Amino acid sequence: MKPIVETIVLLIFSNVFMTFAWYSHLKELNHKFWLIAVFFSWGIALFEYMLQVPANRIGFTVLSVGQLKILQEVVTLSVFVPFSIFYMKEPFKVDYLWAGLCILGAVFFIFRGKFA
Repeated sequence: MKPIVETIVLLIFSNVFMTFAWYSHLKELNHKFWLIAVFFSWGIALFEYMLQVPANRIGFTVLSVGQLKILQEVVTLSVFVPFSIFYMKEPFKVDYLWAGLCILGAVFFIFRGKFA
């Protein structure tokens, strides 16, 4: 179970960087030339990859690629929803809940043989 916990923790931190790299320029650099946003995002994404690559390597010791991908999607949504509400000041949408339930269904199907 330890590699899974390490993978999840690394993916959470990786996703924080990823989410900021992908979306924070929309708020912070909206009036700047797009190429500035590209280099800004690449700079943040470097830290994402420095966490994401080890996370996937550790996770792959006990999980399949499909399981890693679904785990990544769960983490992504778990990071993105608070980011969009608290940082981007977007209103909460019930669709976030429905999307989360769909991903939980994907988790069930991809992991159902793993812990049985």
